[in-house]
Amino acid sequence: MPLRPVHVNIKAVDASAVGRFWAEALGWSAYSAGVTTYVGPGSGSDGGFVWPDPVVLGIDVVPVPEPKSPTKNRVHLDLATTSAAHQTELIARLKALGATPAHVGQGDDVPWTVLADPEGNEFCVLEPREIYRATGPIAAVVVDCTDPRAMARFWGTATDWTVREVADDHASLRSAKNVGPYLEFLRTPDPKTVPDRLHLDLLPYPDDDKEAEVTRLRALGAADLDLGQGEVPWTCLTDPEGHEFCVLAPH
Repeated sequence: MPLRPVHVNIKAVDASAVGRFWAEALGWSAYSAGVTTYVGPGSGSDGGFVWPDPVVLGIDVVPVPEPKSPTKNRVHLDLATTSAAHQTELIARLKALGATPAHVGQGDDVPWTVLADPEGNEFCVLEPREIYRATGPIAAVVVDCTDPRAMARFWGTATDWTVREVADDHASLRSAKNVGPYLEFLRTPDPKTVPDRLHLDLLPYPDDDKEAEVTRLRALGAADLDLGQGEVPWTCLTDPEGHEFCVLAPH
């Protein structure tokens, strides 16, 4: 059975601070059981988080020693809003939490606002769009790429998400249950030059074999990735355009 996207992994020098930012930004909670900080809605019976969440993609913030490079991230989050007033309020609240304006060539006349989190990771606060009305606070995980059609083929086969739209300049996927955010691929002219600061983590279903899934992904065009991770229970790979992702041990 194809893999489940379960969270967005964000690398940060100060994982606790970045985790707190995203928790407050999304109206979720931050949980630091170990070295990483997980951000998700408090949905358990005791108020704690449920993982993997059946609806949302959580955020897992992982500490690294290297700061973000000046190069724009090729993976970013789009945040949803429900009205013009909500967009204005959210932008003001995010700036008060430590977000700063970011310029990625968007021009002055776009209806969305580009910001960066406290470590410089760009994200967008979108104007209200009907398509994102039921996604929750994260509208989409957006990936820059050179071939959206090819990326939709790979990710649509790699995961249990459904391809919703495919064109030459963009493609999108979403959970087959019509819940949570979209995964979107946007055509950009610039090739990937630095490691992704954000990436997706995928999880096999409980009765599936992780190594068999990794072998299947390699046959689809994924490549092995050595980050010096050593002996760990997850497997690091790259998609056909070099975007990093991890296959976690079954839960």
